Amino acid sequence: MINLNTVAEVKVTALFKDSKLSRILEMVQDATARKSQTQLFISRFAKIYTPIVFILAVAVCMAPYFLVDQYDFNVWFYRALVFLVISCPCALVVSIPLGYFGGIGLASRNGILFKGGNFLDVMTNINAVVMDKTGTLTKGVFKVRIVKAESGNEDELINLTAAIEANSTHPVALAVVLFAKEKGVFPTATEVEEIAGHGLKGKVNGKEILAGNLKLLKKFNINYPKEIEEIIDTIVTVAIDKKYAGYITIADEIKQDAASAISDLHTLKIKTVMLSGDKQSVVDKVAKEIGIDEAFGDLLPEGKVEKIQQLKEQGLKIAFAGDGVNDAPVVALADAGIAMGGLGSDATIETADIVIQNDQPGKIVDAIKIGKITRRIVWQNIFLAMAVKIIVLILGAGGVATLWEAVIADVGVALLAILNAVRIQKMKF
Repeated sequence: MINLNTVAEVKVTALFKDSKLSRILEMVQDATARKSQTQLFISRFAKIYTPIVFILAVAVCMAPYFLVDQYDFNVWFYRALVFLVISCPCALVVSIPLGYFGGIGLASRNGILFKGGNFLDVMTNINAVVMDKTGTLTKGVFKVRIVKAESGNEDELINLTAAIEANSTHPVALAVVLFAKEKGVFPTATEVEEIAGHGLKGKVNGKEILAGNLKLLKKFNINYPKEIEEIIDTIVTVAIDKKYAGYITIADEIKQDAASAISDLHTLKIKTVMLSGDKQSVVDKVAKEIGIDEAFGDLLPEGKVEKIQQLKEQGLKIAFAGDGVNDAPVVALADAGIAMGGLGSDATIETADIVIQNDQPGKIVDAIKIGKITRRIVWQNIFLAMAVKIIVLILGAGGVATLWEAVIADVGVALLAILNAVRIQKMKF
C-alpha cells in the first residue's frame, strides 16, 4: 500500500534479520553468487574446452599410427597424457572467480559494497555518472537562513510552518522544525496532507496553512511577489487562508569531496549529470560550484526516470547515485545503481547494485577504478594461463615436454594466477 496524501502514524518493530545492517551482510554473502560475464564465459568455455582437448589427446595417441612408419604406442600414449595434463583448465576456472572475489574484497575494504562480480564489469564500461543532489553531492543537512513574513511577524510564520512541516521527514522540513524548536514551542497541525512534489497542506489553530515550493502556490492559484522566483537558495513559501504569508530560505552544504569527485570523473572522460527535485536556480548554483556538466532541477521522481531514459537513448552507459526513496526507480533503471548507504533509504539500498557505506561521492570514482583493476588482473590471468598451456601443449605433443613438466606447468600457472588475483586486495589506486 502506498499512502500519498494523508499523514499516518505507524509503530514498527523489526527483527534483526530485517534491519539495514543485516540486509547488507546478506548482500555481501550473495555477491559471490552473481557472476560476471567473464566468469560465465569461462564456465561455458570450460564445458566445451574439456571434451575437445580429450578428443585431441586421443588423436595425439592414435593418429600417428596412420602417419608414421614406426609407431610406438607407449611413446604416443605418454605424449597424450602430457597433452591431457597440461590442458586442464583449472587455472582459468579457479583464478578468474578469485579475481572477482578479490575485487569485491578490495571494494569492501574501501567502504564500497558490490552486490556481485558482474557489477565490477559494468562499472568499467560506464561513460556517464548521474547523481541526485541532496544527500549525494550535498550533506542533506539544511539550515534556515532567512525568514521573511509579509505581516512582519517572523515568529508566527515560522511557528505555523513548523507545525505543518513536523509531519514530514524531508530534510527541508526537518530544518524548519529544528529552527522553530530553538525558539520555543510551536502548535500542532491537524488534517495534514502531503501533495507529492509540492509540499504540505493542513490546519493550525483553525487556519489553513500551505507550506511548500512555488508550484504549491501556483496549484492553489495564490498570488505571490514575483521577485521571490529569483531567490537562489531553497525556499519554503507559506500561505495562510489562501493568502501569501511569506517565505523561509534554506541552505544545504556541499560535501567536501564532491568537487574533487567530479574532477576525477572528468579525468576518466566520464560525463556528469545532476538531477534534483530542487528548483533550477539552486541546482545550477551547486552544479557551477562543483563543475557538473549538466544539471536538471524541478524534477518529480517520474521526471528523473524520463531523464535517465533520454540519456540511455543517447547510447550512454549510466551509473546513477542517490539516497532517497524517490531515487529507487532511477537506481533500478540505470546500468549500475549506486546507493548512499550511510543515510540512504532502505528501498534505495535494496534496489542498488552498489552501496557506498560512508556517503562520499569520491567513492564512485573508486568503484570505477576497482572495476578496471579487477578486469585487468582477470585478463592477465586468462592470457597467462592460455599462453603457457598452448606452448606446453605443442611441446608435449612434439615429445619435448615430459609429464613432470606438464604437471609443474599446470600447477605452476594456476598458482601464479591465484597469487596474481589475491594481490588485488593489497592494491592502491
